[in-house]
Amino acid sequence: MVVSLEKNAPHHVVIVGGGFGGLYAAKALNAANLNVTLIDKRNFHLFQPLLYQVATGALSPSDISAPLRSVFSKRKNTKVLLGEVNEIDPKAQQVILGDEIVPYDTLIIATGANHSYFGKDNWKEVAPGLKTVEDALEMRRRIFGAFEAAEKETDPEIRRALLTFVIVGGGPTGVELAGAIAELAYKTLKEDFRSIDTSETKILLLQGGPRILPHMAPELSKSAAVSLQQLGVELHTHTRVINLEDDIVTFKQGDQLTKIASKTILWAAGVQGSPMGKVLAESTGVECDFSGRVIVEPDLSIEGYNNIFVIGDLANFSHQDSKVLPGVAPVAKQEGEYVGKLIRRRLKGQTLPQFHYNDVGSLAMIGQNLAVVDLGLIKLTGFLAWVFWLVVHIYFLIEFDTKFLVVFQWAWNYITRNRRSRLITGKEPVVESQTVKKNRAQEASVTPL
Repeated sequence: MVVSLEKNAPHHVVIVGGGFGGLYAAKALNAANLNVTLIDKRNFHLFQPLLYQVATGALSPSDISAPLRSVFSKRKNTKVLLGEVNEIDPKAQQVILGDEIVPYDTLIIATGANHSYFGKDNWKEVAPGLKTVEDALEMRRRIFGAFEAAEKETDPEIRRALLTFVIVGGGPTGVELAGAIAELAYKTLKEDFRSIDTSETKILLLQGGPRILPHMAPELSKSAAVSLQQLGVELHTHTRVINLEDDIVTFKQGDQLTKIASKTILWAAGVQGSPMGKVLAESTGVECDFSGRVIVEPDLSIEGYNNIFVIGDLANFSHQDSKVLPGVAPVAKQEGEYVGKLIRRRLKGQTLPQFHYNDVGSLAMIGQNLAVVDLGLIKLTGFLAWVFWLVVHIYFLIEFDTKFLVVFQWAWNYITRNRRSRLITGKEPVVESQTVKKNRAQEASVTPL
């Protein structure tokens, strides 16, 4: 079924998802003849590229979050709803949130992606990924909890496992996590403990392919690898994880099988489309790829429905150089802006050429004064790349007060080499000494005479 867009005002656009794609689509729909409803299960926009800094204590969750109602408080044509869409009726042109029905003229789906464990979903509890605030706080609990437990541990074998961190995945997230943990262990926490030497920490970065940061130029990947190794990170390329169980990581390099004990395993390897992709496929018949991403048309609509768009990490857009666009923030931002502009044009009886992504480059932080930046013809490494990385991330933060807080926090961290947001929160704030646990269990098992 193809639904033509009517010119009657106000035209109602419903956006599901308040990430980069949904946010920039809503911002592009500022017109008198448009009403916009933005629906998200969270009441804030999250700047995901800086989540790893929450996980490693450099920033707090509020530093990289912006309340959606605050973002759109002056946009009178935009309404924000807190809720989760669990059903779509494309014939009636409605989305369903529990017992609430929201009608639409045009629908934009921008619900992003989740972690993919390549069919090993039981690994999720062992190795958390990094997509949400909760993920970052769980990582932070495990990272700092491991140091605290090692401080009390008397068994050298268990202490080694506590001070061994394994990161699976050598993309930007894995690289940035590895670099941040290395700085924690070898610099920030160096004088904080009395029973352990944090410089004995072992950090392993496991990458399935031949090099880390595979989307970047080979010379930048090599530069990043050298910088990480200088920080103390062990790199293992051509490495496939076989099993994660009982605090043991089993991985294979060629024909060699290796097992290593680690109490902190972090996942940065794979992603899959959010469950909304399956909902959309069942209601419209649209195809999804093996990762659950929705196959979209050249204008980011879906086949058979020119008033339903899918953007961001959930979209499989392969109409440009026959390559699927990566799931990164600049892609989602440009797709959101394009769809917003296309809708405005359609309401005037006009159209736009197909979507074309303008690759603005890629970048990754390695550590303090260390980064790599790939801008195509221009490639930067070291201090200059690090400054460029800082400027770009500050620029894309949503609100002015958030920009100010992050700049201040980074400046303080740079001067003091300290990380103020090192709170251990969650269900198990401090890990008890494994030796103490073992002794208590043995005592409990002895039957008194």
